[in-house]
Amino acid sequence: MAAAKSVVNRLRRAEGQIRGVQKMIDENKECVDVITQLSAIRSGIDRVMGIIVAENLQNCFENPEADPKKNAAKIEQAIAMIVKK
Repeated sequence: MAAAKSVVNRLRRAEGQIRGVQKMIDENKECVDVITQLSAIRSGIDRVMGIIVAENLQNCFENPEADPKKNAAKIEQAIAMIVKK
């Protein structure tokens, strides 16, 4: 995965945000503020998922399987992951 470092950095950022939300809840912060942070976390995770699926699709096209049926199955799986979201 070419962008592995970028993905890990994004996940670490989300991890820090989650800890921040836990602290906000412990401190009885406003609901709106907590939801705003949760929305930002969800957005970040969605982006990570998109990066991973996009790289998978790119790999399928750049390095296709010898068996076209296997390659098609991998592409369909990646598309299903996008649509499922």
